[in-house]
Amino acid sequence: MSIDPPPLEILIRGSGEIASAIACHLVRGGCRVALQSSRPPIAIRRRMAFSDAFFHGEAAFEGLLARRLDDPGAIGRSWAGGEIPLLAMDFAVAVAARSWAVLVDARMNKQQAPEPQRGLAPLVVGMGPGCTVGVNVDVAVETSWEQLGRVVRSGATLKLAGEPRAVLGQARSRFRYAPIAGILRAEAAIGQRVRAGEVVARIGDAVVAAPFDGIVRGLTHDGVPVERGNKIAEIDPRPGEVKLSGIDERPRRIAEAVVAIILP
Repeated sequence: MSIDPPPLEILIRGSGEIASAIACHLVRGGCRVALQSSRPPIAIRRRMAFSDAFFHGEAAFEGLLARRLDDPGAIGRSWAGGEIPLLAMDFAVAVAARSWAVLVDARMNKQQAPEPQRGLAPLVVGMGPGCTVGVNVDVAVETSWEQLGRVVRSGATLKLAGEPRAVLGQARSRFRYAPIAGILRAEAAIGQRVRAGEVVARIGDAVVAAPFDGIVRGLTHDGVPVERGNKIAEIDPRPGEVKLSGIDERPRRIAEAVVAIILP
């Protein structure tokens, strides 16, 4: 009589929409998954992610429940309860907590190459600009629309280039970036209709306003410290049509590529 191997234990860095989509797909593939965030997430599409568990203790998404853990010793109990632990702790503490089979870096920091992470788990998967196979990751996934979901097994991923996909003629203009560093104070909510010039958030005396009429698709959680240049809000010009929750196309395709790497 054969005995099934134990489920793979996988640590995912990040808790935004990409990390959350990967987590959902891997859990459905039979893996034990934990997310990790050492600081309050600046994720904007929070209805498409588990990131709010960091602030509220738990967050439901795609029929699954993530629970914030501050004690790495509670990971096993969280899995036993059918949850996805969100490890609100230093990365080194999270790595040391278990003998992870796979480490997935889904932080999507496009401006800075990931630090070398090879050897922290038997398999390290990176994604987006800055990944070089054999240097800082073992395998990578492209995240740009031009080559979305392509698995990179040698060399480097594409450099950051181009503009976001245009929606009704609005591309990068859809996104609002922090004009200064400070504590973000939200004055709107995801799903709220706004007019051009309407304030959606403040950082100190700086105002972040809607660039055109539309709907707030994404907004960093109130009270989060942000750095100048952080993406903090998204205004979509398609009220009544835009997808506000669930797994969108880009995260889904990236998640499918990660699953194909880990569970071929």
